[in-house]
Amino acid sequence: MMFALLKGCYMFNLVDRKSHSRRIAFTLLLVVGCLSIIGHTNAAGGGDDIHLELTIKDGLENTAIGVGLSILIVVYILIIFETVHRTLAAAVGGLAAVIALNYFTNEPALSLKAVTTMIDWETIGLLLGMMVMVGVISHTGVFEWFAVEAYKKSEGSIWSLVVILCIVTAVLSAFLDNVTTILLLTPVTIQLAKVLDLQPVPLLISEVLFSNIGGAATMIGDPPNIMIGSGLSPSAIEDAKTIDGGSYPQKMIDGGVSFNDFIIEMAPGILMTIVPAFMLLKWMYRDEFSGKRIRDVAELESKYGIKDHKMLTTSGIILGLVILGFFLHPVTHMPVSWIALGGAVFMLLATNRHELEEPLEEVEWTTLLFFAGLFVLVHSLQYMGVINWIGEYVEQAIVWFPQGDDGIIRLTAAMLILLWVSAIASAFIDNIPYTATMIPIVLQISYGANVELGPLIWALAFGACLGGNGTLIGASANVVMAGMSEEAGYPVSFNEFFRAGFPMMLLTTAIVSLYMVLVYAVGGGGMMWKLALVGISLVGIVYQVYRGKSKGKNLADSLVDNDFEELKDMAGKKIQQVKSAVAGASEAE
Repeated sequence: MMFALLKGCYMFNLVDRKSHSRRIAFTLLLVVGCLSIIGHTNAAGGGDDIHLELTIKDGLENTAIGVGLSILIVVYILIIFETVHRTLAAAVGGLAAVIALNYFTNEPALSLKAVTTMIDWETIGLLLGMMVMVGVISHTGVFEWFAVEAYKKSEGSIWSLVVILCIVTAVLSAFLDNVTTILLLTPVTIQLAKVLDLQPVPLLISEVLFSNIGGAATMIGDPPNIMIGSGLSPSAIEDAKTIDGGSYPQKMIDGGVSFNDFIIEMAPGILMTIVPAFMLLKWMYRDEFSGKRIRDVAELESKYGIKDHKMLTTSGIILGLVILGFFLHPVTHMPVSWIALGGAVFMLLATNRHELEEPLEEVEWTTLLFFAGLFVLVHSLQYMGVINWIGEYVEQAIVWFPQGDDGIIRLTAAMLILLWVSAIASAFIDNIPYTATMIPIVLQISYGANVELGPLIWALAFGACLGGNGTLIGASANVVMAGMSEEAGYPVSFNEFFRAGFPMMLLTTAIVSLYMVLVYAVGGGGMMWKLALVGISLVGIVYQVYRGKSKGKNLADSLVDNDFEELKDMAGKKIQQVKSAVAGASEAE
């Protein structure tokens, strides 16, 4: 082992003072490797991290909840009205929550070390590593090249371009994760908007909406799904304890989920949302996404080509290995943060970069600080009892419904309540800490309300992922996109995102509600119902495209083809006929 390390040191010429940055990078690599070997975490959102055991003083429980809710509301007011920068708002909210928690808890004064345990360092590490890699790759010119290729495929049609970008984003988000996808595609989109003289913000919002939709289809597509897959696996449920200290029954343990379960249970519901989501998107941005942009393709290709093929090849291989590591996470249980950080260090070494300043300039430090403040805020509220208070009311609402025949009535109510509560809550509380908090609550709801666990898990997953579209801070991908866009000179306001994201959240959640009722309440969770809904969705998409093609429309326009205009013309003619008839009758009198 020692010989291998010495050999590695010699290979990288670590004694050369001119390679100072490479020495730093190699040191970081060793640290990453050692920490990865010492211990693995089971969940992407934290795993076996240090957990504070804090209790609230007797008689102050309700006061603590009220104060926590007040702090949360104030933070959102600051963010919504953009009184201060969202990072500062999250920092102030986190500080206020810690001060309040310090007052209400029975424990001594909270140290800085204790507060830092509230931060989800797995998420921070993932974002940092991917940002560094994106910074290195951006210098190869591949983003500009992809932008030109996307333009060529669209043939100048803005809407066709939007459809291409959204489909690529949704597919990549399903097999990577939505944060990584947005980190990779945001620079492409901004560059493309500059080339075509378009406003990039509507394009970016559209992409991130489909990123959250596509990421919901698989276990590795969205951080909440990764956390659910780890925290609600059969082994995790077997190790968990009920609120009274007992073990969960074998029936609930068998109801735990695996990697393949996500594709089988989630993907059909997501497929049902695709065409309606495109229709809503086209309607919301009917002015921005209409028309064409004609550019000289030869000029674009000569101006925006690959600048460094060698660096692109090397960094592409490393990125591919990182993505493979993400994909194998359910098997290896290697923390995704270490995979990303290790990939970043390897990329810095392999691309022979002599300075670290340039890639580090691409890191969105304000975004990372925003997440840190938000994590502290949400976890402080959790300790103050705010999240559990929500969970208790959800359980009470579910228990209010009778079991009915075979428990169908209560199951249906439990699914829909949990789905919509998760969607709304995830819209206003980042879905990562929300999901981490709700995992034990879902177990307790299933145990206490005597409801089948599986459908509750999918309700939480659908709600957390799709609910992230509700507001700018609902999902990590949203915040990352906004940070990168602001850095490029195109700030995304809370209200601008809300006008597009919240209707999309309502539409997709409503469609998924129908899917869950049909599959789990009516169909009993059988595979035939899932296959039937997939078949109906595919037939609907084919018919939609065929109908649009028959009218001479391209594929992108066919996806959103509808009879609204025809109905409008028909209604106009009928109204005119009625007016003429009324006028004729008046003249006759």
